[in-house]
Amino acid sequence: MTLPALLPGTTASAVTDAYARLAEVFPGLRARVLGDGESAPGGAGWVGADELAAGGAALDAFLAWDHAQVVRDYGQEPRPDVVASFGLHRYAWPACLLVTVPWFLHRRVPRIPVADVAFQRALGHLTLRVREFACLPDDPAAVLPGARVVPDEAALRAEVLAAVADHIGPVLDGFGPRMRRGRRALWGMATDEIVEGLWYIAHLLGEERRAMAELEALLPGTTKPYVGSAGFRDLTGPDGESLPTRDRASCCLFYTLRPEDTCVTCPRTCDADRVRKLTPAH
Repeated sequence: MTLPALLPGTTASAVTDAYARLAEVFPGLRARVLGDGESAPGGAGWVGADELAAGGAALDAFLAWDHAQVVRDYGQEPRPDVVASFGLHRYAWPACLLVTVPWFLHRRVPRIPVADVAFQRALGHLTLRVREFACLPDDPAAVLPGARVVPDEAALRAEVLAAVADHIGPVLDGFGPRMRRGRRALWGMATDEIVEGLWYIAHLLGEERRAMAELEALLPGTTKPYVGSAGFRDLTGPDGESLPTRDRASCCLFYTLRPEDTCVTCPRTCDADRVRKLTPAH
């Protein structure tokens, strides 16, 4: 396990290497840790996570992008709750990766309150300030400022869930009034963002099965406020191959635009359609 270079005059972050690896396999998303004294970017499409959590004009502007995209791409006027659901997904999916990717790659879990994260959706850029992170006793990063050592893997999993909840909870409060969903449904969406984000990135990393096992241990279905488990299961393809899938805890509402084209993990999608969509020939 390596650590970013600890040279005189440099500010090391325990998560920089993880975000660099994320950008390598998924260039559409880049996360940068702000240095000491460096201000978060603003203007030109940037929005703070705390602004989204406040649910005011900044959230209105953020959701205007989703509304315009639906009208442009699908030629219809979407319901306001559909727009809000799309907007939440497009923020929460990358935001959860800020926590889950360092955990998956290096067993380091940053705490990222909403005041310390900013997002530029058009560029796929995130900035964050890491003041504190959890790690295991044998991690060389334990000597860094802000390190908090936890005893074992179970404790580190608890840190993952707590870090995501601390960040996503206020964001759900901001989006919630626009979404016509109760708290359970909103936290079901958070569960899905944790699982499907890391599952996808792990596939790009060539570690899909390890991610599935670790996500099942992370979300066994009994951890509040999250709703549902990782939900993985295997289907059998036309040549007898194993096709991993999962059942979402929530619905993204895409069916309101294209009822005939549901997501492959949607509870509305039957197993026969899942197999058809998951086979390489599809």
